[in-house]
Amino acid sequence: MTTAHHLRLIDGMHARAFPAERVRSDSGVSGPGYHRASLHADIDHWDDDETALLEHRAQCLAEHDALLTLLSTRWGEPQMISLWSAQERMTAGEEIPEAWAETVAGCEYLQLWRIGDRWIALGLYLEEEGPGCELSAVVTEIDPP
Repeated sequence: MTTAHHLRLIDGMHARAFPAERVRSDSGVSGPGYHRASLHADIDHWDDDETALLEHRAQCLAEHDALLTLLSTRWGEPQMISLWSAQERMTAGEEIPEAWAETVAGCEYLQLWRIGDRWIALGLYLEEEGPGCELSAVVTEIDPP
């Protein structure tokens, strides 16, 4: 999918009402107070074609950088937050709100904008010891952890 498609998806999540109950869609999951979408999902590592895995990671990073530039042009520089403390609290048993729980589990940091009464977050997961890469977006009215 293209950067333009991802931007339309984020815009749609930002404009759309939140459902009363958790629901899945083709682009992700929504629930009370949030929408979350996987923009560029990690690929199955059963295929050991290292060239394909590295190309996938390069594409994911390029999409992240392009979206970051477009969203920053629109909304200003994002606040970059580390999710380290939220990960530690979650590991210790603290419940993290569903709007953030999956993102906290998968990302080390977020690029975050506050637009009106909603947060828009762009998350990037990079495997430390491999070519894995995943890009996600969250739109929520729930404050970050």
